[in-house]
Amino acid sequence: MTGPAPLLDVRDLVTRYGRVEALSGVSIQVPAGQIVSVIGANGAGKTTLMNSVMGVLPSAGQITYAGASLQGVPLEGRVARGISLVPERRDLFASMTVQDNLQLGAYLRRREAWRADLDAVYTRFPRLRERRAQLAGTLSGGEQQMLAIGRALMARPKLLLLDEPSLGLAPLIVRDILNIVQQLRQDGVTVLLVEQNARASLAISDQAYVLETGQVKLSGPASAIAKDESLTASYLGGA
Repeated sequence: MTGPAPLLDVRDLVTRYGRVEALSGVSIQVPAGQIVSVIGANGAGKTTLMNSVMGVLPSAGQITYAGASLQGVPLEGRVARGISLVPERRDLFASMTVQDNLQLGAYLRRREAWRADLDAVYTRFPRLRERRAQLAGTLSGGEQQMLAIGRALMARPKLLLLDEPSLGLAPLIVRDILNIVQQLRQDGVTVLLVEQNARASLAISDQAYVLETGQVKLSGPASAIAKDESLTASYLGGA
């Protein structure tokens, strides 16, 4: 892909589960200020890619972020450098309040530095302000996803990894979540998006990659991939 210099540059990434190779030489670039989608069938390696970039899974190959290698950098170090992951299962602390979950997102920062960010999250997600004293486990699915994104934003990421943000949500809530993703790009946050709703994710993305059995099968502008007839039946719900 051509265009702005990549904030994230992944080259020849290989990730294994035991003897099983889940990613086989995957290379992707995420330009600063863009939304880049990764689409593919279940088991294609999308979540493995996100966890490898985040440092949750060990991998071989080269991952460069903001011009510096991430080799040997642990998960906490990647968060400190400006990368945040919203995992597929959200991984909220169900028995803690909304506000406590948000504060945990800023655990690497001094208290006085994140108070303004807490207000910014509440401004972006007014429902979370209303429920700030409510236990996270009692929220609706859409509210939990807002909380998961809000918690990630408390770390002030430059690169946000979103893994299946619409999973299990009603269509109207999905629209709201994807609108929020677009707003984040407008606010200067670069987004790497994994999303089962391929048509919706391509509609808001600048670039896209198609993963199949752990390999990149196609890449290019999201608008062009959305029009690719060979993908229509497989990933976009038919013609």
